[in-house]
Amino acid sequence: MSQFDLTVIGSGPGGYVCAIKAAQLGMKVAIVEKRPTFGGTCLNIGCIPSKALLHASEMYHEASHGFDELGIKVSPKLDLKTMHGHKEAVVKSNVDGIEFLFKKNKITPFIGTGSIKAAGTVVVTDDKGATQEIETKNIVIATGSDVAGIPGVEFEFDEKVIVSSTGALDLDKVPESMVVIGGGVIGLELGSVWNRLGAKVIVVEYLNKILGPMDGDVSKNFQRMLKKQGFEFKLSSKVTGIEKTKSGAKVTFEPAKGGDPVSINSDVVLVSTGRLPYTQGLGLEALGVEMDGRKIKTDNHWQTNIAGIYAIGDVIDGPMLAHKAEDEGVAVAELLAGQHPHVNYDIIPGVVYTSPEVASVGKSEEELKADGIAYNVGKFPFSANGRARAMNQSEGFVKVLADKSSDRILGAHIIGFGAGEMIHEVAVIMEFGGSSEDLGRICHAHPTMSEAVKEAGLATFSKPIHM
Repeated sequence: MSQFDLTVIGSGPGGYVCAIKAAQLGMKVAIVEKRPTFGGTCLNIGCIPSKALLHASEMYHEASHGFDELGIKVSPKLDLKTMHGHKEAVVKSNVDGIEFLFKKNKITPFIGTGSIKAAGTVVVTDDKGATQEIETKNIVIATGSDVAGIPGVEFEFDEKVIVSSTGALDLDKVPESMVVIGGGVIGLELGSVWNRLGAKVIVVEYLNKILGPMDGDVSKNFQRMLKKQGFEFKLSSKVTGIEKTKSGAKVTFEPAKGGDPVSINSDVVLVSTGRLPYTQGLGLEALGVEMDGRKIKTDNHWQTNIAGIYAIGDVIDGPMLAHKAEDEGVAVAELLAGQHPHVNYDIIPGVVYTSPEVASVGKSEEELKADGIAYNVGKFPFSANGRARAMNQSEGFVKVLADKSSDRILGAHIIGFGAGEMIHEVAVIMEFGGSSEDLGRICHAHPTMSEAVKEAGLATFSKPIHM
């Protein structure tokens, strides 16, 4: 039997970061991964390949529709096979990078499905059914999440016609039509890819708005922008059936509050109704690990009710975001090394990698109202920003929310080109308890898109200059 200080089950962003940090802190570390490649869902069939296709499809769309205004005459032709090749090369580069980091940090990998026999013992079962045991002082469960279905609706993913996010990344031709079930981040991102490449995309969403908990002002304006791009939306709609047909699939839905059913025929149906914690097969029930529904219950130090067994990422409470899992992975490693880590769950940015991007951090207006917190709001549109105009990227705005009495920033929301990069400026100032006046008085380079962030800060505590 092998002897380790820490064994991590799952090599996604939370797991591999936890393993690397622990190794850097002097621990002997093992990591268990059921896939033949490292990186989990994110690197293999999630965040990374989707961003490769989002970028490539955005470039194709820009060449097809945006270059003329800049004086560039081209006639682009789509080569979907090469575009997929780019995606696969990006994935390979990233997963090979994780393998290199494991070797560099002397982390021992085990390929197979991990389960916990007892505190201190992990069993690894390979694809042929052979098992081996790992003796370890501590265990971190970082097994991530899996695709959710639709409650009460029976169907099967064939990943050709009825697809999950996995199949939607690998379609071998552009469908003429695609129904996206679920108006959240995954559905809108992947819907954007195929919309830009030529598909007619219809989004069916149970709620009366897209992007669920996102700030209502942002959601409303973003939906308007997507409609201009060709998206069609069926909100407040409950899907009651999905069935394959000779030419594709049929989706049946009805008003969420009840009413007559409606059917839509489509070449492809993407079911993107969220994700569920992946905890099956770990042996948690036999161990007596406390659960909260499908999620693993942990204390303030990410430890389960069984000493020496920890859990991070999508399998515990909180947003299912790779960067949240990474911060938790680092924190657990530091905790095991005797340090005193902290994760600030109030300041975790979220980004939708569409065009334009949508990014947020902290509270929405709806949350502040529900909590009874008095606040000031400042907005600044990119249409008033010189760099945005020069780049033909003037859609969207920056919105800052600050406490009415202290002016401390409580949240920020950005729709616009590069929003996912700009949001971190606000995250940093929030981490240090900064105010909208602090943000508005920081000198920003001119001309930059980020000047809109400064102006939104000015608008919150006083008045913007350029509007």
